[in-house]
Amino acid sequence: MWINGSGHPGSGDGREIVNPGTGATLDTTVDGTGDDVAAAVEAAAAAAPEWAATDTTKRAKILHAVADALQEQSSDIVATLVAEQGKPTLEANGEFHHMLAGLRYYADAATKVRGTYQDLPSQFGPAYGLILRRPFGVVGAIIPWNFPLTLLANKLGPALAAGNTVVAKPSETTPLSTLKVAQIATEAGLPDGVFNVVTGAGATGQALVGHPEVRRIAFTGSTATGQKLMETAGPMLKHVSLELGGSDPTIVLPDADLDGAIKNIQIGRYWNAGQVCLAPKRAFVHADVFDEFVEKLSSRIQRYEPGDGTTKPDKPHLRIGPMHTAAQRDLLVEQVADATDAGAEMVTGGHVVDGSSEGDGHFYQPGLAVNVPTDSRLATEEVFGPVLPVWSIDSLDEAIERANDTQFGLGSSIWTTDAAAIQRAVNDIDAGITWVNQLHYGYDEMPFGGTKMSGLGKEHGLEALAEYSELKSSVVGGLA
Repeated sequence: MWINGSGHPGSGDGREIVNPGTGATLDTTVDGTGDDVAAAVEAAAAAAPEWAATDTTKRAKILHAVADALQEQSSDIVATLVAEQGKPTLEANGEFHHMLAGLRYYADAATKVRGTYQDLPSQFGPAYGLILRRPFGVVGAIIPWNFPLTLLANKLGPALAAGNTVVAKPSETTPLSTLKVAQIATEAGLPDGVFNVVTGAGATGQALVGHPEVRRIAFTGSTATGQKLMETAGPMLKHVSLELGGSDPTIVLPDADLDGAIKNIQIGRYWNAGQVCLAPKRAFVHADVFDEFVEKLSSRIQRYEPGDGTTKPDKPHLRIGPMHTAAQRDLLVEQVADATDAGAEMVTGGHVVDGSSEGDGHFYQPGLAVNVPTDSRLATEEVFGPVLPVWSIDSLDEAIERANDTQFGLGSSIWTTDAAAIQRAVNDIDAGITWVNQLHYGYDEMPFGGTKMSGLGKEHGLEALAEYSELKSSVVGGLA
């Protein structure tokens, strides 16, 4: 753990951190207890007043220094991420640089926090109002295992820029890169106690959410876990943001740049072995181009060669890493079996790699499915792995109706040059964001968050910065 600017041994049980591609043990961490969480929160609370009072220009300078220091140690951080998470080095590099971009964006934004002036009626004498923004104090940030660095930056950047201190709890399976970031940040000049890390599983996270001095919770993870955290945070009326599960629809119309759509849908669905909240997970393709879409996408998918993220396959093959855990792989197996037993057809892939076991990597051959029953688990549940179901549709009306037939509402996309169709999709798809002729990608400049069972609140953009401060009104009178 990392508490108050130094390593902390912790008092809970030990936990081995395992490389999901090789089964090798990388390190051992400790599951934080209530006492460990209390120590981290105490350090953050003690550091909060001085950090909040720090001039915003100085705060920005420190955050840029942290980003510079992380950049200097990129190779070590990326190697750690590959080892503990399993993703290929190419993808880990992309995640690392996305983290840096996010931190720099909010470093620049630290000086942009604004309040408001308001003229007031004079029935009680001349007066004016000020609407101020003030940091919450201690923020609890709970990070999942699929993108440990970028999803940390999504919370750490705006929280620190707004003047809060942070206690982060990374996933129990991917804590090592987060611990490196915390140590490097301290060495780069971030004051002790401003950024703390407690390691552990669900009980540690619940202790963090339940601590009375943590007034703001930021969580990314499953919908079920988000609901449990809300049950803990609700009675204490904590401010909570939740970025939860998704089953993003993508719609492809006949006039689309089909090759461009196929390429970007492939990247979006199979990046990180399909373990992405924000990804095209249900494809609705117009009947006029359906067969061509399936044939071309299937051909591209067949280039994937599952393997250890540190190795490169021979061209023209593409590396895809392992599923992060055996449990995640087994869940995908169950979802696919439920669909195929009910009549779905796997056009390619969609099975565990021969010889893959918990001891030597959780590898899964990427799949493409058609004729998937709409009531199957592959259609109704979040599929957190490299399988894409594709359905033929006859109209935009049908596509939007089917896109919205889900409990989720995270992201969505449409591929077309028809301005009217674009307007329909942007207005009528129930999702936090709709990409038009673009990859499902979270831009730091654009607010992102879900609707329905996909969450509450926003990350990214200046809107996220606002979510890490609370409003206070002041009325100033006695002016005459």
